[in-house]
Amino acid sequence: MIDQLFAEAAARHGVRPSDGLQVVGIAALPRRAFDPSWPLLLLPDGTAGTALDASGATSDDPAAGATGAPPAAAATSAPPSAAAVPAAGNGSAPDESFEPRALPGRASHGSSPAEILGALYPATHPVLGLGGAPDATVGTIDEAVLASAPHLLPAVDPLANLASPHGLPWIAARLRAPGGCPWDREQDHRTLRPFLIEEAYEVHEALEHGATPDLADELGDLLLQIVLHAQIASEEGLFDLTDVYRHIAGKIVRRHPHVFGDAQAATADEVIQNWERIKAAERAERGGEPRARHDLPEAFAGLARSLPALAYSQEMQVRAAALGYDWPDVEGVIEKLGEEAVELLEARTDAERAEEFGDLLLVLVNLGRKLGIDAESALRDGNAKFARRFALVERFARADGRTLDTMTFEELDELWDRAKAVERATGTGEGEP
Repeated sequence: MIDQLFAEAAARHGVRPSDGLQVVGIAALPRRAFDPSWPLLLLPDGTAGTALDASGATSDDPAAGATGAPPAAAATSAPPSAAAVPAAGNGSAPDESFEPRALPGRASHGSSPAEILGALYPATHPVLGLGGAPDATVGTIDEAVLASAPHLLPAVDPLANLASPHGLPWIAARLRAPGGCPWDREQDHRTLRPFLIEEAYEVHEALEHGATPDLADELGDLLLQIVLHAQIASEEGLFDLTDVYRHIAGKIVRRHPHVFGDAQAATADEVIQNWERIKAAERAERGGEPRARHDLPEAFAGLARSLPALAYSQEMQVRAAALGYDWPDVEGVIEKLGEEAVELLEARTDAERAEEFGDLLLVLVNLGRKLGIDAESALRDGNAKFARRFALVERFARADGRTLDTMTFEELDELWDRAKAVERATGTGEGEP
């Protein structure tokens, strides 16, 4: 019976349910949110309703369920029913078709119980057999052994709890605590601002190569900034990381009524239109938002002024288009592009040229939006391509015994054409002169 396992865990390993103990069925483990910083009792299927003999084998005991683990401490092996899952927050029923094999966020390492343990615990962490079963480690345990008998995993030391959502907040709090890191203890929201921007750009750069270990590394650096800001706010009694989770999760559910409610949105454009209407309604409920400038329209409220200009322009035009202010087709944007180019050529003063150039850029950003192109990313890619080709131009010149500053534009342009040809031939821009 379950209470026998509790008694053995307390007597042999000093683990008492009253101090905190997670109890999970083996089959349910991949789908359950549990944390290695608490002891974990793993039960073979059906253990809650059976008794154990000295060898760990089970026998039917209809009365055993009466002394099982408290509902708050245990998770059964059966999948949750639709009735047991809380509504999404807007009164809608959950989508019963969405039943991931593993808890979202823990799926890339596999969805079997042994794989889940291997992703969250050090390989040397003990897996203690109960009811006479032998001990093992996370790195050596397999599905058959886990299914054969109950096992107890002791709590992981906080510094080893690295794969848990609770590990990083513990580390951040320790850095900021008395006796922690002098540098971290001196930081505040304002002093950390440059690092947030820097880490976001490094994530942006890593995204160019898709899902790689480098991307995971950079996302972790960005996450640290979020955790640090939440930690500082918690020290001031303002909010903590749970409020960050609650705010964004509630917002996403609220702004996706076509997923979590009864609204319809068959295309991405319809999703964007719904999104902007919901945001406008939210602003109205709050009585509007403070404006950075007196001429900033309500439709653009909340846009961060520190965004790169191209990204700011694109988001501004996305919002305007969602409210109906948009050219009906790409041809209209291209026609406007020609008008702005003519006005730039006709400008007579430096101020006029700067203004017309800004108008031209604005229309270019809108053209990218109409074509489904992110202007900021496109320009970064263009910058990278220019740098790559110019590096080839330098290599070609050195191979000819020349320096760039001694060559004419025509000669440089010829090398540029050679660089383009090398890129086309190799597909990488790494060809040799």
